[in-house]
Amino acid sequence: MGTYWVYILTNDLNSVVYIGVTNDLERRVEEHRQKLVPGFATKYNLTKLVHFEDTNDIRSAIEREKQLKGWTRRRKNALIDKSNPHWNDLSPRSDLQDPSLRSG
Repeated sequence: MGTYWVYILTNDLNSVVYIGVTNDLERRVEEHRQKLVPGFATKYNLTKLVHFEDTNDIRSAIEREKQLKGWTRRRKNALIDKSNPHWNDLSPRSDLQDPSLRSG
């Protein structure tokens, strides 16, 4: 059994959000940053981790990802605002990291 992460990325303008799921959050965020996989996140330069949640069950992670993707943008923003009101980059390699803002 491992840990699975549901995460939200945005760009420097906080204008677009991307929701994904992974079993290695640090690796996955780095893949987004290096634009290793073409797609939505690459197209909109979504490299800033602003929210994440963890679980030990992949089915729960996928269910939560789908749930969040079904939310309105306003509701997604409220979720981020609650745990990370300044929308700081929470990724492990970020110079702006503040562990007190981590969600999950």
